[in-house]
Amino acid sequence: MLHQLMTLLSLPFSRNKLSILNYHQVLEKPDPLRPWEPDRAKFDWHMALLSRHFQPLPLIEALDRIEDGTLPARAVCVTLDDGYLNNLDVALPILNHYQIPATVFVATAFCDGDNMWNDRIIDLLAHLKVDVIDLETAGLGHCTLDSISTRRKLANQIISQFKYLAVEDRLQKVDELYAINGSISETRKMLRPEEVTTLSRAGIEIGCHTHNHPILKGMTPDQQREEVGRNKALLEAWTGKPVLGFAYPNGRFGKDIDTENLAVIRELGFRYAVSTDAGYTARDSNRFALRRFTPWDTSALKFHARMLLNLWANATPGGDRSKAH
Repeated sequence: MLHQLMTLLSLPFSRNKLSILNYHQVLEKPDPLRPWEPDRAKFDWHMALLSRHFQPLPLIEALDRIEDGTLPARAVCVTLDDGYLNNLDVALPILNHYQIPATVFVATAFCDGDNMWNDRIIDLLAHLKVDVIDLETAGLGHCTLDSISTRRKLANQIISQFKYLAVEDRLQKVDELYAINGSISETRKMLRPEEVTTLSRAGIEIGCHTHNHPILKGMTPDQQREEVGRNKALLEAWTGKPVLGFAYPNGRFGKDIDTENLAVIRELGFRYAVSTDAGYTARDSNRFALRRFTPWDTSALKFHARMLLNLWANATPGGDRSKAH
């Protein structure tokens, strides 16, 4: 009853506004080192709620309907970043069950190589069978691993320190952590090229997310063209389809991307690009800095309420980037 009332009350302020949800992994079961990632059960009730109380649409269709004024109230799109194997094995059956379209943005370097660097850090902290770890490489000295919360905190500290390094330096430092502390058995987490093809054939839109997942701000235009162009070419070869959408790594305007990055993405022929700044998309939103939002609440009622609060409270991107199309 409360959900139905919230749905009715949202009609006046949800028209012509699109919510784009941002996920990454959908885990088989909860992971104490990744509490922010939904597991199968949580993602299932997320999608059930969207199916019952919102209007899920393919992202390209939703953007077209904003332009022609036919976007339904409570419109929502589902996106997943990076290109995780569990997007295929865990998320896809749930999406299909509720008939919810989705877009997966893939960082192609990891489709034929190691897991993503941040996952390798988390997994090392999670599974290393020692009481003390050498984190001199990360400037943290020798640290005691006395609890799950300590391991999670250290993983987050290391990731924060390595995130803005050049790709080569970042990967080298992760390799050093493994070399100093001993390796662990790493389970493959990322999609292979043929699995990206499978997702595409299943009706999932495949989008670009760069090749190596660098922070674009600070890279030269030529470096960006090389990084994103390689990503686009590979995905189009694997899927046999044009790739129209792009997701910025990290994706916070001002910190990770700027107007010059937006210009390069436009130049490369994309129809849209998504950030990780919270908010909704409206007709005057910049198509190359679309906002995304995901409520991580643990109850359906709070999830629903935060979805509506996002539409009520968050303005579209301001300044020049809100007016350029």
